Amino acid sequence: MWLYEKKLQFPINIKRPDPRMAKLIITAYGGADGELGAAVRYLSQRFSMPTDVTKSIANDIGSEELGHLEMVGTICHQLLDGADCQMLIDAGYSSAYVEHGLGVYPQDANGVPFSAAALQSKGDPIVDLTEDLAAEQKAKKMYENLIDLTDDPDVREPLRFLRAREIVHFQRFGEALEIVKGLRDEKKIFY
Repeated sequence: MWLYEKKLQFPINIKRPDPRMAKLIITAYGGADGELGAAVRYLSQRFSMPTDVTKSIANDIGSEELGHLEMVGTICHQLLDGADCQMLIDAGYSSAYVEHGLGVYPQDANGVPFSAAALQSKGDPIVDLTEDLAAEQKAKKMYENLIDLTDDPDVREPLRFLRAREIVHFQRFGEALEIVKGLRDEKKIFY
């Protein structure tokens, strides 16, 4: 069952347009290490998790990543709101504008569209959880790099929130991996 609360996990209220940052932050939306990929990865992997607890961890984090996708989309939308054509040109956003207007489109900062080809779901919980740990570390680093590239507190604070959640997800996937390894060691599963 899905319940949707119609509010962001962290408030976003960006006051000035910045197409340069929108062009960079879109990577957190549809890039290889972005929120869309994380949500699809974890919600797909949950089916091969061996226990209700590990299924729940993958499902909970995958669902939360959808909320993060909404946050990142909101950040990009607000960064583009009020931008004029010259601002878009100066920020190198004109190609994206030609293709998508000011719409939020799943791509990376280079304009490469989202592709599920970057995702893994092997059906082996040890392999998948190890992949998930790496994915969370890559996302954490991506947010750190984005934080370094802005001095706008209205942009930095939501990015810091998202970075902190990546750390929590890493810890939760670590817990899930320990559960699966324990089952393997007890010979209750064979992976």
